[in-house]
Amino acid sequence: MEFQLHQGDLPPDFVADGPVALDTETMGLQPHRDRLCLVQLAKANGEIHLVRFADRNYAAPRLSALLADPTVLKIFHFARFDVAVLRHFLGVAVAPLWCTKIASKLVRTYTDRHGLKDLSRELLGVELQKQEQSSDWGNDQLSEAQLRYAASDVLHLHRLKERLEAMLRREGRLHLAQACFGFLPTRAELDLAGFAEQDILAH
Repeated sequence: MEFQLHQGDLPPDFVADGPVALDTETMGLQPHRDRLCLVQLAKANGEIHLVRFADRNYAAPRLSALLADPTVLKIFHFARFDVAVLRHFLGVAVAPLWCTKIASKLVRTYTDRHGLKDLSRELLGVELQKQEQSSDWGNDQLSEAQLRYAASDVLHLHRLKERLEAMLRREGRLHLAQACFGFLPTRAELDLAGFAEQDILAH
């Protein structure tokens, strides 16, 4: 698996000629406390780019433009977190987007296992290694194992989307998934505003 590592932004010659799979690595799960360290991107052809924010400078105009580009679909797993992180640090509302975790919950109702590792194993026959998931992403030097883990997290999202979208169509739930995807930027904004634990639709 090959990837390109960039500091602070995408390279000037990066071209999104189709949907782009994305993920983030942070110092923790609280965007107001834990900084963004890495953004991973994968094109459908397997080309992978890792954008590292080692100096805490989040002025990334090329990456931000891609995230907001209405003509480029962004594919995530658990988009709710990544979209909130990207909004908080880069100041951009990510759209349009597609979330494999939401799709899985809507269509794989025969299981409660919707993690990326479970999805990859069942739908693609791919065994992901997760040893580096909770490692120190703010380290001055990221290890080869960390970078390969980060790259592997986006490598298979395009194929997972295809499999899950076919299942959603089969079960007549694609419209529900699309409605959820459309609401995700607002859900992320609510999380950042302090409403993460509150169901605002409840009585």
